[in-house]
Amino acid sequence: MCGIVGYAGIKSAVPVLLNGLYKLEYRGYDSAGVALIEDDGLKVIKTKGRINTLDQKLQDEPSSSRCGIGHTRWATHGEPSDVNAHPHVSDNGRIALVHNGILENYLEIREMLRQEGYTIKSQTDSEVAAHLFQMYYNGDPIATILELGRRLRGAYAFAVVSADRPDEIFCTRRDNPLIIGLGEGENMIASDIPAILQMTRRFIVLSDGEAARVTAEGVTVYNALGEEIEKEVNTVTWDTSSAEKGGYEHFMIKEIFEQPKAVRDTVIPRIKNGLPALEECGLTDELFKDIDRIHIVACGSALHAGLVGKVLIEKLARIPVIATIASEFRYSDPIVSPRDLCIVVTQSGETADTLAAMREAKRKGAKAVAVVNVVASNAAREADGVLYTWAGPEIAVATTKAYSAQLSALYLIAIKAALANGKITTEKAKDYCAAIAHLPEQIEEILKLREQIQYLASAYHNRNNMFFIGRGIDCAAAQEASLKLKEISYIHSEAYAGGELKHGTISLIEEGTVVIALACDPDLLEKTVSNVKSVKARGADVILVTNSDFEPDGEVCDHVIKIPACPAEISASLSIVPMQLFSYYVGAARGCDIDKPRNLAKSVTVE
Repeated sequence: MCGIVGYAGIKSAVPVLLNGLYKLEYRGYDSAGVALIEDDGLKVIKTKGRINTLDQKLQDEPSSSRCGIGHTRWATHGEPSDVNAHPHVSDNGRIALVHNGILENYLEIREMLRQEGYTIKSQTDSEVAAHLFQMYYNGDPIATILELGRRLRGAYAFAVVSADRPDEIFCTRRDNPLIIGLGEGENMIASDIPAILQMTRRFIVLSDGEAARVTAEGVTVYNALGEEIEKEVNTVTWDTSSAEKGGYEHFMIKEIFEQPKAVRDTVIPRIKNGLPALEECGLTDELFKDIDRIHIVACGSALHAGLVGKVLIEKLARIPVIATIASEFRYSDPIVSPRDLCIVVTQSGETADTLAAMREAKRKGAKAVAVVNVVASNAAREADGVLYTWAGPEIAVATTKAYSAQLSALYLIAIKAALANGKITTEKAKDYCAAIAHLPEQIEEILKLREQIQYLASAYHNRNNMFFIGRGIDCAAAQEASLKLKEISYIHSEAYAGGELKHGTISLIEEGTVVIALACDPDLLEKTVSNVKSVKARGADVILVTNSDFEPDGEVCDHVIKIPACPAEISASLSIVPMQLFSYYVGAARGCDIDKPRNLAKSVTVE
């Protein structure tokens, strides 16, 4: 979603703000702007389009500012335009505000403001907040920004600068991320860590309802009552080079090749004496005993990881699992009891629908566990237990390494639950853990197939439709493979259970249709091969992904991708890697914007 950055310090603000905005590009945006406190007052420069367009505008506008805020907008209310771009300015021209989120009662606020004589210039919900700040301002910016939060319904992160307080930034948040970077003689605010790394590795995380005053000299944080409070200072532990391309053409391909490390960092510290050690994450044996069912709730790729987790937990632990899209869960009046466990899966820990679903499950008495990548995120703070996926920063919008880390985390949860309920032996659990610990090396082997997969991508990149099929775990994995292709290449693709083909879907198969079949479960291989033959007989070009000793002929497929042998239950971690590479190279061959696919944002912090 939108990106916020702010700087107060001894340096020129413009280069710092621009650098921060560039670092937040992955969040998705259609316009950008800055508000600067100059010697002669407030200056706002904003534009539709990419940050480099804003960069050019700023080069034509020399600035001596040492304090300012910046923003990248992802349109929700109003089309992308110069007028709708942030920052927005109050009616008196003294206050500039940037906003991430959605304000649910903006229409009634806008009408009230018009009746009070305020001029509304944009179509956005955010502009009303700038005018409200002016309306409520009584000389105390902290009291004003807290009052702003009380008057507005919805999700927000706000940052405000005022010509009346030239060296200060004021900010607050609810259900949208905002951190404060702590430097020497300079401080920053930002939506995410990469934006502050140019200055510092030390930061604090604002909690919902808190506000802060940020100057070059220091940071003061206030609770919802306006009282000063102390906040824990965090330190970025990953190397700053993790947020750079490091010689790769795109972040996505870099992150695909970082998957062995991401999986290794997630699982190895959690396997002790050959068994899952998750107690420090709040995942004790008692948590899994005597529960009626598990709800796995997530969005997008995280949901696809949850679909794999559902199959594995049910097979190993024999606990019923319902995997649900978070946005559907929260509005379906879900059947949840205190004997249920809710597992939410989210890379950012800030996904709005996932957070709301977790809160709904907890409201109904369920325990909640978060599988999350970002430390101190909302999901991590609110859950009863947290299993961090140590994937490191993921910049590309299309997830790869975070998804793989989520899969490996869910494997450990499944084994832990099965052991806690006596459904598998200690020996069997150790066998599974050994196989999981071996995944990083096996992923490295698959990455050596890069040239073969690039060739296949070059052969099929001009097709308009592709289909993915599989059974069992392979069906769940096919969902993620299909999503990767469509979000990166804009090719229409769908994933189906192989057994469903003859119930309508096979009518879409014609000469030259590409079908990618995942067949990594030996027990279901014959069934999948039968499905593959039916599409091949109708003219499809078939790519088969398998980890068996099966040697297909031309009647079965046109190409085969072999992955290393592993237990079928964890094969999704291997079968997805060639599909990620395939999607990447198809998108590249079609000239797509790989790291910033159209209309998409990295972290969806609004409904």
